[in-house]
Amino acid sequence: MDRPHTLDGTGALDAAAAGVYGAHTSVACLDPTLTIQQVNQEFDRRFGSPAEDLCGRSFCDLVHPSVRQPLMQQFSRMLEGKRHRFATEIITLGQDTAHTLPLTAMAVRGGHIPDVAAILVMLPAADGESADSGVVVPRKKLLSEVDARILEGIAAGVSTVPLAARLYLSRQGVEYHVSGLLRKLKVPNRAALVSRAYSMGVLKVGTWPPKVVEDFVK
Repeated sequence: MDRPHTLDGTGALDAAAAGVYGAHTSVACLDPTLTIQQVNQEFDRRFGSPAEDLCGRSFCDLVHPSVRQPLMQQFSRMLEGKRHRFATEIITLGQDTAHTLPLTAMAVRGGHIPDVAAILVMLPAADGESADSGVVVPRKKLLSEVDARILEGIAAGVSTVPLAARLYLSRQGVEYHVSGLLRKLKVPNRAALVSRAYSMGVLKVGTWPPKVVEDFVK
C-alpha cells in the first residue's frame, strides 16, 4: 500500500508531482478541509488566477458540480486513512469553458504525525492538451425546466407515455421536447443524448435517479 508523502516547504510541490504528469504539472496543496493553501505557477496558469486569489478557496469550487460529490467521497476516504493516493477524472471550470482532465491526489503527513496533514492534487500542464481533454461545454444555461425534467426521465429509462403523464404533457409534447434536445446536443438518438449529457457534465455523476445540474437550467 502506498505511504503518505512528507511535504517540506513550497519547493516540494513541483518535486512531488514531477513524476506524475511531467515537469510542468499543475499542483495545489490542500489542507484537510480541502482549502487551497499553496499552488505552483502552472496551477495559476490553468485557472487563470493569481495564487493570492486561489489560496483560501475550496478546491471543489474549481470543479464542475456534476463531479463534486464523487470527488468529495474520494477525498473523504483519503482523510479517513483508507487510501493514500487516488487517480480519477474531473471536469475543471475555466472562465468560459469546462475541461475533462485526469487528477492524481496524494496524502501528505507532517513529520511524525500519523494523520493526513495536507493533500497534493496534480493536473497535467495547461499547454499541449489532447483533443480528448478539450472544451466540454460552455458555462451557459442550456435547458428549460421542462427540458431538464424530460432529460432526467430519459436517463432513468422512463418511456414517452409515462413521462408525458408525469409532466402533464401530451405524447406529442414530449416528442417535441426530445427532438429539441437532440438538436441542441447534436446527437441522433436518446441513448446518445444521455451519453452526451453525462460527458458534458449536464447530468450529475454518481446520482440516482438522474439529476440535471441546476447551472444548466434557465
